[in-house]
Amino acid sequence: MDHEIEAVSKSTVPGLLEKKLRGERITCLTAYDYPTARLVDEARLPTGEYAIDLVLVGDSLAQVVLGYDSTLPVTVTEMLHHVRAVRRGLRRCLLVADMPYGAFHRSEDDTLANALRFIKEGGAEAVKIEGGERRAPLIGRLVEAEIPVMGHLGLTPQSVNTQGGYHLQGKNLESSERILTDALALEEAGVFALVLEGIPRELAALITTRLRIPTIGIGAGPDCDGQILVLHDLLGFSYGTPAKFVRPYMDLKQTAGEALGRFAEDVRAGGYPADQESYHWSRAVREQFEERPARRR
Repeated sequence: MDHEIEAVSKSTVPGLLEKKLRGERITCLTAYDYPTARLVDEARLPTGEYAIDLVLVGDSLAQVVLGYDSTLPVTVTEMLHHVRAVRRGLRRCLLVADMPYGAFHRSEDDTLANALRFIKEGGAEAVKIEGGERRAPLIGRLVEAEIPVMGHLGLTPQSVNTQGGYHLQGKNLESSERILTDALALEEAGVFALVLEGIPRELAALITTRLRIPTIGIGAGPDCDGQILVLHDLLGFSYGTPAKFVRPYMDLKQTAGEALGRFAEDVRAGGYPADQESYHWSRAVREQFEERPARRR
């Protein structure tokens, strides 16, 4: 089905900043392909208002869609393939592309070249980069090139080896002060929003009040300016034990599994397809076939 034709309000970087100023919460989800992008982009509240402001093609693609053990193996080429698909499914949500591991680690020139690919080839409207104060020069270079950048602090999955796994960050005073310092540095560098993942609620609330830009929480409590979840986690379509902060709003894995079972049952019993699900000759063709001379064998 094609997009219905109607005027829609496009979500933009300045629009998200205005939402923070007005005290309006920002809603964000991941998407990885055309149908999920359409689903997220067209979702509405009971009032009829569009539900989601921002779509992230996250490097969680590596685990959720491609079956890797972590986010580290996913490449720029693989990410671009999915960003382009999501772009074709969106018309109003702001599209942000994750810069995967290795895409911004070699040089500023290399980082800029990769970011430009996500904008020019992928159709993204912004990129996301993990890491703190040490990323400030890179972020400044991208912002100077008029590429909006979203930051990401706290539990940063690309740092799984240095962080020793997927653990809560900011558990003590020293690490909390480091994250706050990083947040202020990223704002100064020019990020338009900041994802806070896997940190105590109190620290996220403090950072949110200190920053002029929106904070987007994932496992950071309810006091951030917005929230993001992996779409498959929200729908109950993930494998493995969900994180503490995940709230599944349905059990799509079970629902889909039951549907597949019913399909197989109907096929094996000869109940699918039924006559009304089959195509038929026209009356004229049927009569012609019946009246033609029988062929000898």
